Amino acid sequence: PFRSPSRKPAQRQRRIPDMVNIVERPLEANGRAVPGHWEGDLIMGAKNESAVGTLVDRSTRFVQLLHLPHGHDPVAVRDEMIRAINRLPQTLRRTVTWDQGMEMRRHREITMATNMKIYFCDPRSPWQRPTNENTNGLLRQWLPKGTDLSVHTEADLDQIAHKLNNRPRQTLGWMKPSQQLAQLVAATD
Repeated sequence: PFRSPSRKPAQRQRRIPDMVNIVERPLEANGRAVPGHWEGDLIMGAKNESAVGTLVDRSTRFVQLLHLPHGHDPVAVRDEMIRAINRLPQTLRRTVTWDQGMEMRRHREITMATNMKIYFCDPRSPWQRPTNENTNGLLRQWLPKGTDLSVHTEADLDQIAHKLNNRPRQTLGWMKPSQQLAQLVAATD
C-alpha cells in the first residue's frame, strides 16, 4: 500500500484508524433534547498510570464509570465500554463522542458490539465534550488528581456514580440525573 513519505511509521501507529469526526455526528446530538448521546473520557490518576473511564449522557447528565484497574489500554477500554453500554436500554444507545486518545483504537469493535456509533472531537478541543468535562470536574471530589485510581473497586465506582446521579442539578430544574433518566425510560416503555 501507498505510504505517505511525510509520516514516519511511529506516527502512523499513533493514529486511530477510521475515526469519524464530530462534524459528522447527527444534528440531534448537538442539542440536549434527545437522550442517548453520550460523551466519554478517561480521568487519569497519578503519573497517568491509572484511570477511570467516564460516560455521561448529554441530556440527563446520567454518568457511568468504567472500572479499569489493570490499565487503560485499548482492549481494557473496549471491554468496559461494551459492558457499560450493553447495560443501557436500547433507546439510550445513540452515539458516543470521545477525544482522540489512543485508548479508543478499538472503537470499531465497540460499535460492532453495541450498535452505537463513536465520533471523535478535534485534537485539543475538550469544549466539544462540555458535559463530560463538567462531570469529570465534579468527579474529582471522589477521584482526586495525583492519586492512584486503581485502588477503587467497581463497587466504589458504582457508589460514586450513584452519588453523582442522585445529586439535584440546577440545569435539570433541580431534578436528579437518575430521575430524569427514569422518566425518559418510562416514557419509552
